[in-house]
Amino acid sequence: MSGHSKWKNIMHKKEKTDSQRAKIFTKIGKEIAMAVRDGGADPNTNGKLHDLIAKAKANNVPNDNIDRAIKKASGADGGVNYEVIMYEGYGPSGVAVIVETTTDNRNRTAADVRHYFDKYGGNLGTTGCVSYMFADKGVIAISGEGVDEEQLMMDALEAGAEDITNEDGIFEITTDPADFSAVSDALSNAGYSFISAEQSKIPANYVELTDEDAIKNMEKLLDMLDDNDDVTNVWHNWEA
Repeated sequence: MSGHSKWKNIMHKKEKTDSQRAKIFTKIGKEIAMAVRDGGADPNTNGKLHDLIAKAKANNVPNDNIDRAIKKASGADGGVNYEVIMYEGYGPSGVAVIVETTTDNRNRTAADVRHYFDKYGGNLGTTGCVSYMFADKGVIAISGEGVDEEQLMMDALEAGAEDITNEDGIFEITTDPADFSAVSDALSNAGYSFISAEQSKIPANYVELTDEDAIKNMEKLLDMLDDNDDVTNVWHNWEA
């Protein structure tokens, strides 16, 4: 991944979305539950929930599913007690990896994540060992089909976007995390359809893998992490 690596990272997850839609619904549902617990059920006053609803819609989660997740999370019984745990480590050949999990059993999740890293040529590190290599950004991907590039650029920049690029017919809008909601709302209200819209972590530098075994192991590591229901997001600096 080079300058447009953010989209390629998203594309990897998008392909998984298409083949395993139920898992995506489950993972976003967990994130929504956490957001509601921490900030309430009103997206107008809960920015995290607002952003997750945008992420859910970009992943084609039906509105009914979103509403049910919010109602369940705001119920009197409080539902399942989830917590967010971040893991940092290195994949094959020193690829930096950050794993975000939402779990009701931290021992199970830690054992699973550690097993994946160990099995596929990596190792878990301590908190902060790779996160300094990444910057928090909002990232919105829009298909270029039927889109006027100059108009989109104007709309995005006026809404507060930091940058917009066009790679392989995909427009990628990058924002400061604090401006993500405003930019995504403005572009949605302007009629643009999102391929994805979410808060992300963008690496400052990238690692290129040339060894075939390292490439296969990195792919397997990402697949195993994506397939785990406790894992909600994975960021890395592999130049795939």
